[in-house]
Amino acid sequence: MRPHPPLLVLLAALLPAVMGVGAGASERPPQRVVSLNLCGDEQLLRLADREVIASVTFLAADPLFSSVIDRAKGLPLNHGKAEEIVPLQPDLVIAEPYTARNAVRFLQRLDVPLLELPVPTTFEEVYRQIEQLAQALGQEERGRKLVEDMQRRLAALGPPPPGPRPLAAVYQPNGFLIGPGTLVHEVLTRAGLRNLATEAFQDHNGPLPVEMLLWHRPDLLILNHDEEAPVSLAHAILHHPALQQAFSEMHRVVIHPSLWTCGGPGLVEATEILRKAVLELQQAEAAQ
Repeated sequence: MRPHPPLLVLLAALLPAVMGVGAGASERPPQRVVSLNLCGDEQLLRLADREVIASVTFLAADPLFSSVIDRAKGLPLNHGKAEEIVPLQPDLVIAEPYTARNAVRFLQRLDVPLLELPVPTTFEEVYRQIEQLAQALGQEERGRKLVEDMQRRLAALGPPPPGPRPLAAVYQPNGFLIGPGTLVHEVLTRAGLRNLATEAFQDHNGPLPVEMLLWHRPDLLILNHDEEAPVSLAHAILHHPALQQAFSEMHRVVIHPSLWTCGGPGLVEATEILRKAVLELQQAEAAQ
């Protein structure tokens, strides 16, 4: 199918300007930066001066997912479409391997400078990603301070407390558990927890019925909603009465998705919350 003619005309007219911006991008820090994914949004909004941010995705303004809603206010939002991005004449576009791939391929044909950030699975990979983007933005000092602050807070927690590690289930919409090779698993490990997904799915992700969840008897149920959150079909399982009966307040924790979906300070906050839960569980066990 041929592209719509008016769009072809627009892109053809903008091509020289876009390529001209890209050609000079190596001479100075980028001045018009666009992000095509939520995690790029969050890091860009923390590291860059506001005036150089040409656009972030609509997810940056969504309270269900974003940890940078206030920073995103007033900025142009995009939905990862090339026809939205090209008119902005960006001199740097932040992308990642699994989103807006059609737009990325088109921008590559226009020689628009792209920085594709891999999906991190460990704190160390998060630190490297922050430093990589900070360098691309000419904000090395901000990147260094952000990494050092995260490292300082994690160091203050110390190693996981000795003794048996409580078993935790990160129970997501549709009953999914999250396994190893993810930031969620990394946070659980740093907090001093065992991940039920490694026992229920042999190191994979997948849905687990409520009955099987109760059969495994995890010590800590980790949910991603508040009691007041609206219920959808996917979220209905998280409101199952059996969960309310089986897990007391001490054995149930809410971690908002915005804390550990992407690499950033939210990961440390999630680790702090869960470390506190681990210590309370161990103290309660010792008191029995």
